[in-house]
Amino acid sequence: MPLAEKGFRRDNNLMKSILVPIEDHGQIDSQLELALLVGRTFDSYIEGLAITPDYPVVLPVDIAIGVPSPLTPENRFEMAQTCRERFEGFMATKQISRSSAGLSGLSFGWRQDGLMEDAFLGAYGRVFDAILVGRPDGSNGQTRLSTVEAALFETGRPVLIAPPSVPRTFGEVVVIAWNRSTETARAVLGAMPLLKKARRVVVLELEDWGVPGPSGAELARSLRMHDVASEAITVPDPTDRAGETILKEAAALGCDLLVKGAYTQSRLRQMFFGGATSHILSNTTIPVLMAH
Repeated sequence: MPLAEKGFRRDNNLMKSILVPIEDHGQIDSQLELALLVGRTFDSYIEGLAITPDYPVVLPVDIAIGVPSPLTPENRFEMAQTCRERFEGFMATKQISRSSAGLSGLSFGWRQDGLMEDAFLGAYGRVFDAILVGRPDGSNGQTRLSTVEAALFETGRPVLIAPPSVPRTFGEVVVIAWNRSTETARAVLGAMPLLKKARRVVVLELEDWGVPGPSGAELARSLRMHDVASEAITVPDPTDRAGETILKEAAALGCDLLVKGAYTQSRLRQMFFGGATSHILSNTTIPVLMAH
């Protein structure tokens, strides 16, 4: 008996649940606006979570001593409350329904457990279809890189990065920065719900960039088998700065969503020598979907 006759949906790869880690900083509005754009597209449930940095363990000689949080319980409560008020205030302004038992369609909810660390985000995010964060450009009052990396490395889910200003359109023209890596293959899979709704999908390769693997034309052929209208192009990278070239080419193509694998090179190597992932995370002005 065909799966459809047994009650299976043919295409259940949708972004029905979105987790948005919230800190009280200047980029929250763009995060929430992008979350709402995605939510409206898929009639999603959007959940907010108050987040704070992890406090590391210091290792003097051979004894591990936890560093006490500089935040008092009262501080933590106030910070969590501020995050919740910003999140719920935004949803109320947009007239989005609060989720309740049996409610389907676009809705929102709030994680009730107070202020949580990045490590919790990495674990809790595994039960959501996507994690949505802000651009970690290193400036004060913006999304922290550690939050983005917790989502990328620990959740196993696609991560959407919101630029400081959300564009007027989203997901109409999608560019896939194809370097043939496992990480980018995972990003493409995570982006499939959006790729299927796109008006145009361009598989972008740079000359002499990436790892051995299938060509962009082969990826485009595979996407067409899934009813994704896609094309492949290859462009030079005269400056040997892949991140800059990708963003430049994406802008020239009118891209409003970039899909890319995260950290094909190690984080340590990118820290010292730079890399496409680091450059894009710090400088993108369009939404980016990444996976590791």
